[in-house]
Amino acid sequence: MNFSAIIRRTGEVSIVDLTGQLTSFASGALRDTVGRLMRQGRKKIVLNVHGLLYLDSSGVGELVNCYMSVIKHGGEMKVVGLTPKIEEILKITQLYRIFQEFHDEETALQSFPDNRKKESA
Repeated sequence: MNFSAIIRRTGEVSIVDLTGQLTSFASGALRDTVGRLMRQGRKKIVLNVHGLLYLDSSGVGELVNCYMSVIKHGGEMKVVGLTPKIEEILKITQLYRIFQEFHDEETALQSFPDNRKKESA
């Protein structure tokens, strides 16, 4: 199965739905997607990895590179939809300490400071 990264927008937050296999053959697609969001000034990103079936070491590296790129540009990146398989990979690689993981999109969306203000206003 191929890899895809589809962008949805909810206010100022971009949700990127990842599906398929994130490997060395597909890592450029994620990099391009996140890079495009950064160029558009969209610095609040939620990666929905629920549809991610497979993640190899190149894919793990690409997740880290994208995360670092977002942080360097003053943005935030959160993760939702971890399957047991992907969660295990993040634990083995200790990346669960880096990525802010949420159980659902709504909680992730509300974790951004500006979104909390709008919800309570």
